[in-house]
Amino acid sequence: MTKLSVNINKIATLRNARGGRLPDPVLAAVKIQEFGADGITVHPRPDERHIRYRDVFLLREVVHTEFNIEGYPDERFLELIEAVVPEQVTLVPDPPEVLTSNAGWDVVGQLDFLKGVIARIKRCGCRVSLFLDPLPERVKWVREAGADRIELYTESFASGYSDDPEAAVRDFVSTASEARSLGLGVNAGHDLNLDNLGFLHQRIPFLDEVSIGHALISDALYLGLEETVRRYKTLLVD
Repeated sequence: MTKLSVNINKIATLRNARGGRLPDPVLAAVKIQEFGADGITVHPRPDERHIRYRDVFLLREVVHTEFNIEGYPDERFLELIEAVVPEQVTLVPDPPEVLTSNAGWDVVGQLDFLKGVIARIKRCGCRVSLFLDPLPERVKWVREAGADRIELYTESFASGYSDDPEAAVRDFVSTASEARSLGLGVNAGHDLNLDNLGFLHQRIPFLDEVSIGHALISDALYLGLEETVRRYKTLLVD
């Protein structure tokens, strides 16, 4: 079964809007795991506009499933990884000012940089995944860089799903298949929701993990957190 990792950045965004301690991302992580999620994802940014670096250390104490930390590998981020040692590190090419991830890595153009970063992270014993656009020709360079997995950047799938699901998913299937043939794991994330997740999983049943935050936390406002986690998990059953 494909694992569900819940990104709790939006919970921290709510907390930061008021300036207090509520809602508490650490308590949310505890509850989300109790409700059946297979992992917790965070994406600390340099301005700490949602998850704060202090949160990451507190979360390490309570995440007993799988801790996935996403981010751009600047020196501060790499030092955080070396101190916290999550199970998985997902590298994204985001500049500090962007609101959310908006592109995959140009792996060929940044191959030497990524090789050094990945080697440093793997010395900690962490699995490394690279955020990737649905471009099969880039997959071989992910393996060359030393990563263990790709994470498919699924924004274009989500935006095209309502008009033509098969067309929207086609390049993702071919990219995932190429990764699998080269011995790489396959994750996916960005704009996945209760409407499109089941179809993506049906077409790529060998997905290792999906990371979902914005839509899942939004659904939880109406359905409750426990029921929301249950519904997302149901869509990932083989």
